Amino acid sequence: MGVEIQIEGLTKSFGRQLIWGDVTLTVPAGEICVMLGPSGTGKSVLLKTLIGLLKPDRGSVVIEGVDITSCPEKQLYEIRKLFGVLFQDGAMFGSMHLYDNVAFPLREHTRKSESEIRDIVMEKMELVGLLGAEDKLPGEISGGMRKRAGLARALVLDPEIVLFDEPDSGLDPVRTSFLNQLIVDLNAQIDATFLIVTHDINTARTVPDNIGLLYHRHLAMFGPREMLLSSEEPVVRQFLNAQTIGPIGMSEEKDADELEAERERGVELPPLPPIPLQLEPSNGIPRRSQRPAGEWCRANGITPPPGSFEESLTMSAGA
Repeated sequence: MGVEIQIEGLTKSFGRQLIWGDVTLTVPAGEICVMLGPSGTGKSVLLKTLIGLLKPDRGSVVIEGVDITSCPEKQLYEIRKLFGVLFQDGAMFGSMHLYDNVAFPLREHTRKSESEIRDIVMEKMELVGLLGAEDKLPGEISGGMRKRAGLARALVLDPEIVLFDEPDSGLDPVRTSFLNQLIVDLNAQIDATFLIVTHDINTARTVPDNIGLLYHRHLAMFGPREMLLSSEEPVVRQFLNAQTIGPIGMSEEKDADELEAERERGVELPPLPPIPLQLEPSNGIPRRSQRPAGEWCRANGITPPPGSFEESLTMSAGA
């Protein structure tokens, strides 16, 4: 069913440079979450902190009752077995065939026989649509295929949490769409908790159950997809709807003069575009972990946007 990740007061600096501070959110078990943010806001640093590769300055990351920021190394090693990670470039061993790349974690971390390993590897390669490509080298296949091979490898230990570090990096829009559909299909089948770091707005608008936005060294907002896509918060609205008007500039943040000049010109954020339909699994399996955003809003004391479906859910529940 996946595992919940509870993040509380997380703060990380490199020297005197604060990356982000007081990040607090709960990644729900079994759901797909996307973490967005302008370049340089520490999204990949957050992933490395969640898996224990980087130690935060303060705060906690609790997984199955264990705070991985302060637990002994042996306990951290066990918690890491819950994770699968898809790196930006797939992180394939160039001299190994795809089969051996996918089999690598099983050979390193289990005592399974080669027969058992073969069954698992072939199952995962079929899951990502790579049957028949087992004998190819990473240099002989496309970037999209390398991503899928990396995903197969991330899945071989049957993780309950899967982290995706910019899975769309280097892919054209068509391959990104195929990968997005694969992510949704996999989540429906294995029901693990998925956390995706991406810059791709279409991915953020159509794939996740929840969206977070890192900006100006803090977590600007985190919540259900439709709540953020209809948000009037300027930075959230600007980023999720790919607009040039707003507080984000070519550097991370526009300065006061730029913002004042926009106000003097009477420049306003354009109307929000319609919220697109969320991708559904192509194999007919429902998104088992999905819950109405109105339920999340009630639980967190937040009023859904006026006229939204979530508002009607909240009102009907007597909130």
